[in-house]
Amino acid sequence: MAPRTPVVLGLVLLAAVGVAAFHFWSVRPQAVRAPEPVADAAVASALPPDPLRSGAPDPVPRPAAGELPDAGGSGRASGQIVVDVSGKVRRPGVRRLPAGSRVADALDAAGGVRAGTDMTGLNRARLLMDGEQVVVGLPPGPPVSGAAGGGPGGAPGGPGPSAPLSLNTATAEQLETLPGVGPVLAQHMIDYRAENNGFRSVDELRQVNGIGDRRFAELQPLVRP
Repeated sequence: MAPRTPVVLGLVLLAAVGVAAFHFWSVRPQAVRAPEPVADAAVASALPPDPLRSGAPDPVPRPAAGELPDAGGSGRASGQIVVDVSGKVRRPGVRRLPAGSRVADALDAAGGVRAGTDMTGLNRARLLMDGEQVVVGLPPGPPVSGAAGGGPGGAPGGPGPSAPLSLNTATAEQLETLPGVGPVLAQHMIDYRAENNGFRSVDELRQVNGIGDRRFAELQPLVRP
């Protein structure tokens, strides 16, 4: 054997041992760390604000108490209305009030009701409309009988008021003085008035259940909003 042969064999053996050691070291099992939990504050800041939580901004503006909602976006609810207060008040006349005001607000703007005034039939909690007239303490007038062949509303011998009757302030008993209006129809008119915050025009009578074209023609000259 040549003198260099053991040296070469030793180097080969040493290289084989090194390769085997590297192989076992590279395939050894390693511990895997679990991912760190995200901080609650970071998650809360990434989420959109919850409008139902206390203190969160309300994305939908809501009308204040006593204010009419602006259904058509016209801005009328944030403006003013003009009403005519007449009858037994201290300062009758035309008054400007915030939109969403009620009959009681109109009475206060007119200086209040005179002492001893009968307030029966006047709904002071009713919402007012622009251009409305509030009559205080004045009856609609005594009924008059029609002549034979046709009353004032076209009904033979039917009674009717001597002055136009306010659809927004009349009681059920007063509405029944109109020709062809009984307790049921009078209640339908009052129900429509309550559901729609009053009558804006006489033409709205056509939308009341039980009033057709013929009945409307009879009532039109005898009533007002």
